[in-house]
Amino acid sequence: MGLRRLASNEPRVTVIEGTVNKLLEEGMLVTGVRYTPKDSEESVELRAALTIVADGHFSKFRKQLSGASVLVKSHFVGMLMRDCPQFQSNHAELVLAHPSPILIYRICPEWTRVLVDIRGDMPADLREYLTESILPQMPEHVREPFASAVDSGRVRSMPNCFLPPSAVRRPGVLLLGDAFNMRHPLTGGGMSVALNDVAIIRSLLKPVSDLADYQRTMDALATFWVRRKAHHAFVVNVLAQALYELFAATDENMMELRRACFRYFQLGGECVQGPVGLLSVLEPKPYKLIGHFFAVACYAMWIVFQRERLPRALLRSVSVLRSACGVIFPLIWSELRTMYLWG
Repeated sequence: MGLRRLASNEPRVTVIEGTVNKLLEEGMLVTGVRYTPKDSEESVELRAALTIVADGHFSKFRKQLSGASVLVKSHFVGMLMRDCPQFQSNHAELVLAHPSPILIYRICPEWTRVLVDIRGDMPADLREYLTESILPQMPEHVREPFASAVDSGRVRSMPNCFLPPSAVRRPGVLLLGDAFNMRHPLTGGGMSVALNDVAIIRSLLKPVSDLADYQRTMDALATFWVRRKAHHAFVVNVLAQALYELFAATDENMMELRRACFRYFQLGGECVQGPVGLLSVLEPKPYKLIGHFFAVACYAMWIVFQRERLPRALLRSVSVLRSACGVIFPLIWSELRTMYLWG
C-alpha cells in the first residue's frame, strides 16, 4: 500500500486504525465519527470540522448521506496465474469471450491477474464454469497457467457496479471514492477518478482557512461536484459503461458496433490517439468522447452499406444507430441529471 505509507509519513498526518461505527450528527451537521480502535472493544468519539467518508465499494454510510442506489451490472471472477507468458511485453490483454470480456494483466514478474466477467446470475460451480466455458476461449499461451490457477488457486469474485455521483448537501461531510461514484472496472478508471477528485477538492479547500466556515466549505463542494464532471468524471464514467456494453455484446447490432470499433482503431491517427487519450484520462474531453462514439456508430453504418443492398442496408444501419443511441444517451443523462440536481 504505497499511497498509504506515503500519506502516513507526512508530518501533519496521524494514522488511527479502527472501525467506524456511526457518524456523529447535530441535526444536518456531521461533526465526526464514533469508532472502535484496533485491538480494543471500547468505542471512541472523534470530532472534526470536515469528515471525509471514503469507505469504498460496500460503503455503510452511502445511503445515510446520499440515498443513491448501486446497480450491479456483472461480477468479476479473479485469480492469480503464476509465470504466465505475455502476448506482448508490458501490455494488458482483453479477450472478447462469449458472453463477456476477460482482462489479463501482469501485477509483478511472477504473477498475472485474470478477471473473468460474468453477467447475470453467478454459476453454482465457479470452477466447473471456468474450466468448461472459459478455458476453451482463452488464448493458447494463457491456457495452461489459467487451468492451473482454476485447479489450485484461490478463486474470488466481486460485483461490478454502476453508481452515478449524487451530491451530499450536508455540512461537515464529504463523500469520495467508490462510496461516491462507481463505474464498470473494465477500463481501470477508478483510481484515475479518485486521484483527480482529490486534486480538485484540495485546490478548492486550500483557500478556506477554517473548515468550520460551512458556507465557504459548502460553496467549495458545490464547485467540486460540477468541476469534476467536466474535468474527468463524465468521460471515465460514460466510457467505462459504454465500452462494457460494447465488449459484452450479445445482439447483432451491438456486435456490429464492436467490430466497427476495432476497425475504427485500425484507421490510425486521431481514430486511435483520441480514444487512447480518453482511456488514459490524459485528455478527458466530453465532446471528444461523444464525437468518437458517434464516429464509430457512423462507421458501423457505412460498413453495413458496403455489405448489404438497399433497402436492407438502410434498415440495418438505422437499427445499429438506434442501438448506439440506446447505450450512450442514458449514460449521458445519468451524468447531466446530477448537474441539474446540484444546480
